[in-house]
Amino acid sequence: MKAAVIVFPGSNCDRDMAVAFERAGAQVSMVWHKDTALPDDVDIVGVPGGFSFGDYLRCGAIAAKSPISASIKAHAERGGYVLGVCNGFQVLTETGLLPGALMRNANLKFVCKPVDLKVETTQSDFTSDYDAGQVISIPVAHHDGNYTVDDATLATLRDQDRIAFSYVDNPNGSTADIAGVLSENRRVLGMMPHPERAVDAAHGGTDGVAMFRSLVASLETA
Repeated sequence: MKAAVIVFPGSNCDRDMAVAFERAGAQVSMVWHKDTALPDDVDIVGVPGGFSFGDYLRCGAIAAKSPISASIKAHAERGGYVLGVCNGFQVLTETGLLPGALMRNANLKFVCKPVDLKVETTQSDFTSDYDAGQVISIPVAHHDGNYTVDDATLATLRDQDRIAFSYVDNPNGSTADIAGVLSENRRVLGMMPHPERAVDAAHGGTDGVAMFRSLVASLETA
């Protein structure tokens, strides 16, 4: 299984994401944002956390206009997998690959701590190794993680079982406690918590391992 991790100016979780994919058995390529094409035969694109372009204008908005972003969108539109974490989630909403917007945290403060998440669906290759309703601990680190959608979009996400994770104790004010959402074809996942920071016991926990393991296993089987 081949993964590509995108690097923007200001990315700071790109290496963490690459290591998480590699530990799960993937071959990983790092891709600079000014590249115009993804590597051949890439299966999944990781859009990492950080502060792309210093979060100027709007978090993820400038990164969404980088040359590589058109290739990420094309990859997703032809059925490829994409994982966007934190700033990567913001980029995916800015490209239109996922609905909604990430707004300033409700308490107007940066939040950095482990949080409990409830697994809302196991019907995706990202979540199939978890149990429905399982509570996992994953770190967050964001200032603009307040996931916001209108009532009609929320109803669609619920009806289509596209809410991947929800917060047990909402740290940012997100609509309906949403921590992560799936695309309509279930091959794009955006989430604010950092599963790539929860793959090593020495870092405080390993609840992110199942995501990378199940994803790589599903793609290798396919």
